[in-house]
Amino acid sequence: MNQPAAGPTAVTAGSTAFHVMAKPAGALCNLDCEYCYFLSKEQLYPGRRTHMSEDVHEAWIRQLLQGHGNGEVVVAFQGGEPTLMGLDFFRRTIELERRFARPGQQVLNALQTNGTFLDDAWGEFLAEHDFLVGISIDGPRQMHDTFRVDKGGKPTFERVMRGLDVLRRHGVEWNALTTVHAANAEHGRTVYTFLRDDCGATFTQFIPIVERTPPELLPLAEAGRGIPAKKRPLYRQSGNQVTSRSVRPEQYGQFLVDIFEEWIRRDVGTIYVQQFDTALAHWLGMDQAGVCVHAKTCGAQVALEHNGDVYSCDHYVEAGYLLGNITTGPTLAELITSPRQRRFGDAKEATLPQYCRSCDVRFACHGGCPKDRFIPAPTGEPGLTYLCAGYRRFFHHIDPPMRSMADLLRTGRPAADIMKLVARNDARRSRNSPCTCGGARKWKHCHGIPAARAAARTAMGYG
Repeated sequence: MNQPAAGPTAVTAGSTAFHVMAKPAGALCNLDCEYCYFLSKEQLYPGRRTHMSEDVHEAWIRQLLQGHGNGEVVVAFQGGEPTLMGLDFFRRTIELERRFARPGQQVLNALQTNGTFLDDAWGEFLAEHDFLVGISIDGPRQMHDTFRVDKGGKPTFERVMRGLDVLRRHGVEWNALTTVHAANAEHGRTVYTFLRDDCGATFTQFIPIVERTPPELLPLAEAGRGIPAKKRPLYRQSGNQVTSRSVRPEQYGQFLVDIFEEWIRRDVGTIYVQQFDTALAHWLGMDQAGVCVHAKTCGAQVALEHNGDVYSCDHYVEAGYLLGNITTGPTLAELITSPRQRRFGDAKEATLPQYCRSCDVRFACHGGCPKDRFIPAPTGEPGLTYLCAGYRRFFHHIDPPMRSMADLLRTGRPAADIMKLVARNDARRSRNSPCTCGGARKWKHCHGIPAARAAARTAMGYG
């Protein structure tokens, strides 16, 4: 499952911000990741060639650029696996952008890929045209290969790392997208340090895997590997069960806490974690800042299928959320601002249970993504996010340092100055005290390992 390359979550069209996740190869992919919700979407287009035609390609680029005023416009390629379209498709994209871009527009191309097809020809092209590339990697070899396999069930870690090496050798700007699931959820710090130290990632995002399914389809959903996409149940946003591959709510919260405890000591200002950036923006009072998951409302990001069909959201590519087709109906900008899409986006706030409305971290959470709201609140109300316990754990944990960083920024100081405060506190901490992450281990055996203490001394100016 590839999600969009990290970067701007929306672009501006006059007074309307919107983002288009285009799937030029549809659900077609050379991998067979067990948790991928999108592979089954090929069932929506049975017997059809899932490659974007020249007519749809031109309509997409033209309408995207015409729907925006001056400033940055993001052209986002997603999948499935978009590199299956081949380099000629992307060369034509550059030609179309040059043809339709208006004076004052800057076009940014963002490609999310599994990286397995990247070679020097791709590297040269991506570098020449300043692509931002997102690489899907789930951590060290064993964690990555647990679920991210090819059609033959073979591991993919080596191929992904070769693709990443191509990007690094050619100086392509890239970021890491890591999904959090049963195989890596207990190892947040290990995953983070692998991405930082072994891969050289400076921008990361951690997406929770929540495979929702009706009870009667759970056995099929669990089977995953080995079942052709055409025979898998069509993934829909329905049901109240989750697969064993899914991250548990508490796990996801602790996963983020473990990373935060490492980041707050060493990496503020040098390593960017999407969830932390979004949280800081909320502590600064920005309701719609950062990723859509924690925005007050949604609906500003649509999915464009290979044949021109536009859906309300990448997670809602199913019949009930089809808005129209850009070759036969309203334009992209018109679909985004349609009453139907506005209702879809506003429902995120309108359907919040009272339990969420009275929550002390609502300002940072906003109920999470609507796709995950399928459990009852403690009050019995429907519509609570499955990840509630994890979000509450994470947001409560980071509240004090987020307040401090927000205060630093308001006074014109860098947020990275928080590391000096943390270092002073660490220097006074007993080695045998409970770790700051809230886990079961002592400080000296967890986030207080010698490397972290050395980093603290350096931050304090002790050399």
